[in-house]
Amino acid sequence: MEALAVRLSGLDPYVDGAIRIVAFYDTLMRRRVDLPALARASAGLAECVAGIRVHGTGRSIRVSPEGRDATAPPAPATTTVPIVLDEEEIGTVWLERGGPVNQLDDVLLDRLALAAAAAVERYGPARTTMADPALVELAISAETDEAARARALRLLGFAADVPVRVVAVRSRVPLDRIGGLVCPSRPVKAAPLADVGVILATTVHRDRFPADARAGIGAADSPHRSWREARTALRFTSPREPVVHHADLGALALLAEVPRETSRDNADVAGIARVAAAPEDLETLDTYCATGSLRRAADLLHLHHSSVARRIEQIGRTLGIDLTDPTGLTRARLALTAWRLLAD
Repeated sequence: MEALAVRLSGLDPYVDGAIRIVAFYDTLMRRRVDLPALARASAGLAECVAGIRVHGTGRSIRVSPEGRDATAPPAPATTTVPIVLDEEEIGTVWLERGGPVNQLDDVLLDRLALAAAAAVERYGPARTTMADPALVELAISAETDEAARARALRLLGFAADVPVRVVAVRSRVPLDRIGGLVCPSRPVKAAPLADVGVILATTVHRDRFPADARAGIGAADSPHRSWREARTALRFTSPREPVVHHADLGALALLAEVPRETSRDNADVAGIARVAAAPEDLETLDTYCATGSLRRAADLLHLHHSSVARRIEQIGRTLGIDLTDPTGLTRARLALTAWRLLAD
């Protein structure tokens, strides 16, 4: 076969050029170069701007023939070829020749697309926190088959043997900044999904969320189960506990499964709704339920314990519950949680 290629190259300059291009990219792939290096090498070989875009990152790499980032406005792509991995289009490569098309451009781009697919599979997408929402949704959806989920996670940059934890978050702080805070040194990806931000990470530091953030954290056994847990945990967050691990909820997580109509019709939950009409009473009850102590609640509320005692007695009458009794306090805690779930 090699002897035939040598004979053909001697007869046809096109074949000779094609063989050289194939050998050029074979060398780059053996050297395991990354996407920026592939773009630089391709631009130098083509003697025009070369571009690579991976859909999972939303970012384009454009390099001039001199090997520097192309700063001029993008010219219309002379030739474009899709990057395909596991029969799925994951990106695009192109040349901006701005003149007559070189007859070898198709060969060059075909090999560049193959090399780019290999680089993405090896290294994952570019090191950016924000990701394509469609790719993130594919990774966490319960409807996704396991092969497609594994491919989506690989395209997002997660190794196959590393568990991924999912976080549901609401915050005014940009998602990429939150991702960098809670997972500063490991793979992390983020994307908005409907009214909730989604963060996928191998490690999540609970104490590094911004002050205004509400976050629910799922377990790391399976992305789609972790996403369901994260959304549930997010519903249990409050000003007092803005970040909740689903694993810490225990049996409380069962409250999220109670139909809204059932919770709304419960006498204790209806009583909490009446208490909530006075924000200071709701704060007092919340603090007392969290501490289980009049004195500790008074310290947190910066009130005298006798004032808190009078408030708790009045709130108890509104609820029809003896809040000084352990059973009554448990009822109030459950009712307060169920009311918050209704308000979510």
